Amino acid sequence: IIVSAKNMGKRYQSNKNHVNVMATLALTIFDKTKSLHGMEKRDRLFLQIAVLLHDCGKFISMSHSAECSYNIIMSTEIIGLSHTEREIVANVVKFNHADFVYKKEGKALNTDTIFDSQIKRLHEYKRQLLNILCILELYFEIKEGTLKNFAPTTFIFGAKSAPGYARAKGIIKLCNEVADLIEKDSVVSKYIKVIFVSDYNVSYAEKIIAATDVSEQISTAGTEASGTGNMKLMLNGAVTLGTYDGANIEIVKEAGEENNYIFGANVEELNRIQPIYSHRAFLDANKDLEELLDYLKGKRNLKGVYWDLADTLSYNDEYFIMYDLRSYIKATLKANRDYAEEQRTGDLTHFTRKCFMNTAHSGVFSSDRTIRQY
Repeated sequence: IIVSAKNMGKRYQSNKNHVNVMATLALTIFDKTKSLHGMEKRDRLFLQIAVLLHDCGKFISMSHSAECSYNIIMSTEIIGLSHTEREIVANVVKFNHADFVYKKEGKALNTDTIFDSQIKRLHEYKRQLLNILCILELYFEIKEGTLKNFAPTTFIFGAKSAPGYARAKGIIKLCNEVADLIEKDSVVSKYIKVIFVSDYNVSYAEKIIAATDVSEQISTAGTEASGTGNMKLMLNGAVTLGTYDGANIEIVKEAGEENNYIFGANVEELNRIQPIYSHRAFLDANKDLEELLDYLKGKRNLKGVYWDLADTLSYNDEYFIMYDLRSYIKATLKANRDYAEEQRTGDLTHFTRKCFMNTAHSGVFSSDRTIRQY
């Protein structure tokens, strides 16, 4: 049946009804699995169905038809892909990534956690610093008992910086020190793991992009020309946690803001406040954020002193990291709670459907579409 479905998929690639044909065949496969006894055989077939649906996604990308996008989403739901079966499919790529990390880094990743990834060139405007400050805040809230029911998450960083970019290297050092801090904490390490992969390259990207649940696209609004990593992550079913910047704008337009997690000031807001904005006055009015910077100055658990980073954020926060931090933490927790609620109830509308909606609407980023438009 599967070979037949794939052959028909190729045959109908240029036909406007190809998704309906593929969906019908997928339903046929599902009907056959219901009569099987033993989870092992059924699980194997579900993995093959996932490949089949992935092929449908490729065809949708070719056609970029809203009707086809809707059909594949509905087909996926009709198939009745339950919470357990979705986990089986998702874990295949997570296992591949975890295996690669263990071989390269000697570190074990828990594939039952959310994979939250920020993979891109390291630069201040891309705001890896915002990400690690958020993680640091989550660490203290979990440790102090003020943050409850946090779904275990693996935060993955992949980046390189220019050899002479001292501040970027300081951010890398901070990421690794926060990772060590959490790793040694018997309470928080159950919920958070941070890994900054070494020598990030295309081989790493192949594994990370396929395994990611949450795609971090958090540059300051108005600073990112476009971005392409966000498109690859979207195609592979990751939801975007990001600002209204670069290609994030098109991602939200296509897949819907309700299927992603958008936060922070937009360009218009930043242009409006920039002439009168005082970084120092903002922190004076938000003492909880000021306390977070105290940790960078070595006042608590973190070893090392990060006066340069702390002073920059206090007096010349060019990329509005502190201004967007609270909104970013809120969006991070919203994504986490949606994932956790799906885990608890098995209701795919909380998170998995958002992933499918992103894949199904990624066709606008096809190079074929771009070339035809030019």
